Amino acid sequence: MQNLHGRDLLTLGDLTPEEVEAVLERAVAQKQARRMAGKPPVPTGKSAALIFMKPSLRTRVSFELACVDLGLHPVVLGPADAFSREETVHDTIKVLERYVDVIVLRTFAQSHIEEVAEHASIPVVNALTDDYHPCQGLADLLTIREHKGGPSGLKLAYVGDGNNMAHTYLLAGALTGMHVSIAGPAGFEPSEAVVATARGLAAQYGTGAKFEVTSDVRAAVAGADVVVTDTWASMGQEAEHAARVAAFAGYSVDAALMSIADPGAIFMHCLPAHRGEEVQNDVIDAGYSVVFDEAENRLHAQRAWLSLVL
Repeated sequence: MQNLHGRDLLTLGDLTPEEVEAVLERAVAQKQARRMAGKPPVPTGKSAALIFMKPSLRTRVSFELACVDLGLHPVVLGPADAFSREETVHDTIKVLERYVDVIVLRTFAQSHIEEVAEHASIPVVNALTDDYHPCQGLADLLTIREHKGGPSGLKLAYVGDGNNMAHTYLLAGALTGMHVSIAGPAGFEPSEAVVATARGLAAQYGTGAKFEVTSDVRAAVAGADVVVTDTWASMGQEAEHAARVAAFAGYSVDAALMSIADPGAIFMHCLPAHRGEEVQNDVIDAGYSVVFDEAENRLHAQRAWLSLVL
């Protein structure tokens, strides 16, 4: 466990398969303990800067409560508070690290959080960028573990935009031996560089993970153990919404599409969902939908990570 002390989490590719397993094991233990404990957390004297350059519901609430559960003091900052008034990233971080013990940042460009990590002497956690969402990836692996017994050897079909979640599932598959099939229209594929990174990690660690990028949504979903989707227009792409809805016609996850997955398949979505677009009500409200377990597990996965790095 000690090799995670002080570590950054910028993408899941920063971790080894053993480290992913260590985080999940800690999350399971803490989740069970939280439900049994009736006593308040012990203050640690440590604090966390939670910086949100984008709006947030699940990420903010789950990180704040994770801090409280661990006896950390959360300091929540918005765009007007941090990285403002033309102060350099270097200077902002050198001030923050005198006050807090960890920086959690939700921002736009991956290069922004990489620059923060370059200057910080304390751990930095990626709470979402345009390219990666590692905290959601850990929560999703925890959810798959709870409902399917573990990701190794399973097939995960991701339907939709080749965005930060598609990238995260590719890396998650590489580290856990999960087969990942990405289905979306031409022009919306995940980054070729990320696909190559996933293949390289799978080969490096010998996990046996397989990867597929296709426009054939039925082929991607056929026999899948886990079916996942995400919004077609992410934050910052609102002006493209109408064009994206047209481009993704035929890529909505409905009951007919779920019927060709494995009979025991689960449905996941990181939320918020645009019901009637990327997913239909008869799927997200079905018994096989685990989206709210998945949302809860953000708290448990993030608390586990903070406890290990601090």
